[in-house]
Amino acid sequence: MTITPASLEALDVDPAFALHRGGKLEVRSTIPVRDADDLSLAYTPGVARVCTAIADNPELVNDYTWVSNVVAVVSDGTAVLGLGDIGPAAAMPVMEGKALLFKEFAGVDAVPICLDCTDVDALVETVVRLAPSFGGINLEDISAPRCFEVEDRLRSLLDIPVFHDDQHGTAIVALAALQNAARLTGRSLGDLRAVIAGAGASGVAVTRILLGAGIGDVAVADSKGVIYTGRDGLNPVKEALARDTNKAGFTGSTEEALSGADVFIGLSGSTVTEEAIVSMASDAIVFALSNPTPEVHPEVARRHARVVATGRSDFPNQINNVLAFPGVFRGALDVRARTITENMKVAAATALAAVVGDELSEDYVIPSPFDPRVAPAVIAAVAEQARLDGVARR
Repeated sequence: MTITPASLEALDVDPAFALHRGGKLEVRSTIPVRDADDLSLAYTPGVARVCTAIADNPELVNDYTWVSNVVAVVSDGTAVLGLGDIGPAAAMPVMEGKALLFKEFAGVDAVPICLDCTDVDALVETVVRLAPSFGGINLEDISAPRCFEVEDRLRSLLDIPVFHDDQHGTAIVALAALQNAARLTGRSLGDLRAVIAGAGASGVAVTRILLGAGIGDVAVADSKGVIYTGRDGLNPVKEALARDTNKAGFTGSTEEALSGADVFIGLSGSTVTEEAIVSMASDAIVFALSNPTPEVHPEVARRHARVVATGRSDFPNQINNVLAFPGVFRGALDVRARTITENMKVAAATALAAVVGDELSEDYVIPSPFDPRVAPAVIAAVAEQARLDGVARR
């Protein structure tokens, strides 16, 4: 297709295209350059004194450059939410949007970086070489299972926070909502048996955070059914899941495992029948989080479940990552954390859940992203936990 002014005008009839025209970000200076004196301080010769000081003491880069307040949003475009492997160029509007949300919700500057490589070694090497310019790395929309290795290797190589939001942002918000749903129904996490549909990035991370938070039991299912020890064809990530989950020993389908279960969390893009929801325990909790089409329609789920959440904004209880990642990075950057620990993620979830407070109801187990209490609560909890975990540098 040849791009012409007329074709752009035709696209701009759609308000989404009109909003994105020219991109959603810009670089803005923070100091004025009004005359030669300003220029001599902002650039040469004054800048040389700052450069020399940083060369002598590299930690000063956090005080005299933007590094301590800027995050790289890095993707290879292989697993863009709802769109799949669309490549780095087509992923850029999403990464721009992510950077926009960092700024709007927590005052964190972020730079979208879409890389034209998918090899794990190449991705890791590229991000490591870019890292001196940033205070944190937010990985985004990198397909599983590569995303696990990319994050693990970067965490071991870098001394700044590395956070794969598809995994951990989803996990934090899901845990917060589940904590409140359990409280609403008079139970603790330890009382619950959960079934998670999906063993990709988000499914694995949600499982791990629930295990760490003390869930009673959880079974994870992929396209071949429930994952269990001894099942053929498991990759290393799924083998580890098999060892740590499914104490009940299920070996069949997702729907079979749902019989008598307290919680269903869908992160797979598959479907679950109404009959499977009916078979769950009383006061069931259903998080059908696939976008744009949930595993079971929320109105159907609500006929039989006590609490229903989705990933969509047009139903109550939206599990939206923007509730987590801006505050998590703001808190980590504020204390110059070397990493983001599992305890910091759980602390973020607990703080997020606490925002709901006494307003808790079936349609309100998680706050709105626009609730002004959200970011400050998450920021404070993450910063404090970083200090308790010994990873804070200030």
